[in-house]
Amino acid sequence: MASSITAPAPTKSDTAALRRLYFLRFAFATVWAVLVFASAHTLSPLSATLLVIYPLFDVACAVLDIRSAKANRGPVRGLYANVALSTLTTAGLVAAATSGIPAVLRVWGAWAITAGAVQLIVGALRRRRGMAGQWPMILSGAISTLAGASFIAQAGKANASLGTLAGYAFLGGVFFLVSALRLGRSDRNDRIAV
Repeated sequence: MASSITAPAPTKSDTAALRRLYFLRFAFATVWAVLVFASAHTLSPLSATLLVIYPLFDVACAVLDIRSAKANRGPVRGLYANVALSTLTTAGLVAAATSGIPAVLRVWGAWAITAGAVQLIVGALRRRRGMAGQWPMILSGAISTLAGASFIAQAGKANASLGTLAGYAFLGGVFFLVSALRLGRSDRNDRIAV
């Protein structure tokens, strides 16, 4: 979720690309969550690899968003912040994976808090009012900051597990799915109104 800092408000010409990206992010988050949940109680080479892949995928999605935003002369500052945060998180997770699940939860929690806060600010300050599909992303940013704090708190407990990360990622994917569906409905309504 936090790894999903919202893209600039799209123009009508690029909502289709944004919708496709949101559907892709939903599918990725769903598959990732299932795989992580299956190995939630141990930090194996597979789960460590999955942990590192998630922020890398987020960087790739943000780069696609940046290209689209630049082509449509949209703001990209929040997306650059996303690239920086996700890149730092990738490095942090590589180091944390050698220290155990509590370290991973702390790094992921810090990422969720910072990326969620940026997502919330970008959504609240830079989005055009009435742009369908963006309110779920704003809500996602708010939830992400709270979830990040809970990951950090969980890291201090004896039963720390990666299962909460799987649930968090899946919920983030659901927000992308809702946004994609709302963008599609908004486009259809705009075509009917014309």
